[in-house]
Amino acid sequence: MKARLVWLVLCAIWGSTWLFIKLGLEDLPPITFAGIRFVIACAILFPLIRARAIPMPADGGDWWLLVTTGVLSFTLNYGLVFWGEQYISSGLAALLQSTLPAFGLVFAHFHLPGERMTWSKIFGVVLGVFGVGVVFSNQLAIAGGKALAGSVALVLSAMFAAYSNVLVKRHGRKLEPAVLAGGQMFFGLIPLLLIGIPLEGNPLNYRWTPIAVLSLLYLAVVGSVIAFVLYYWLVHNMDVTKTMLISLVTPVVAVLLGMMVLGEELSWRTVAGGLMIMVGVRFVTRIS
Repeated sequence: MKARLVWLVLCAIWGSTWLFIKLGLEDLPPITFAGIRFVIACAILFPLIRARAIPMPADGGDWWLLVTTGVLSFTLNYGLVFWGEQYISSGLAALLQSTLPAFGLVFAHFHLPGERMTWSKIFGVVLGVFGVGVVFSNQLAIAGGKALAGSVALVLSAMFAAYSNVLVKRHGRKLEPAVLAGGQMFFGLIPLLLIGIPLEGNPLNYRWTPIAVLSLLYLAVVGSVIAFVLYYWLVHNMDVTKTMLISLVTPVVAVLLGMMVLGEELSWRTVAGGLMIMVGVRFVTRIS
């Protein structure tokens, strides 16, 4: 019962982060916004690691894994997420990122001998690809190149995050979850700030409205620190396949919040493509 409650809480948190990203982007530039989010998260997470006396990696290979996956899952993934969501709705952004398990299936087939493709999973990937194509046709039709570019950015972000997850599963089993998350955030935020600040200006000169501050704190504390702690607890108390199904629920939460709070509208293409993506992901993540 406790695991189910945590599962539902995570669905709500990760479904709501898309709304807060969208709200924050009204006042803050995307790349530095993402970087500052993880600065705050690290400032909370590393003292927790120290307080619990969790050992840091001693092997050089583990540090390189943190650097590589940090760039993939935080610099590239979140950089593209924050940039792309400037041009598309929060619900659509969450929907396109839900293609992550499908990318993970392909990468796992080549890197993880125990997770080979099956016909059911291949069908799910193909269905998801067709769903993305339906959504893309809608974006090009209603908003032109910027919306299409934003959609492509979200799909690429899912690809980078999936590859990072597969690398962690293959090489990072001995790393403590909190160290893994904190190390990835730290190495991922550095390029975000090195790229963002020269392009977007001094953060002290940004429009720090109450909504911008609230969005940043929510994403850093709730969407990063609390969510990761809950997720890693859930991994140890629930079947991995069931935890992956969170990716099916978060787009629904994001779409509903976007409609209620931001007045975002859905076209039939977005609905149809979204259903194809989520059904495809369900085929990918179900137990063979």
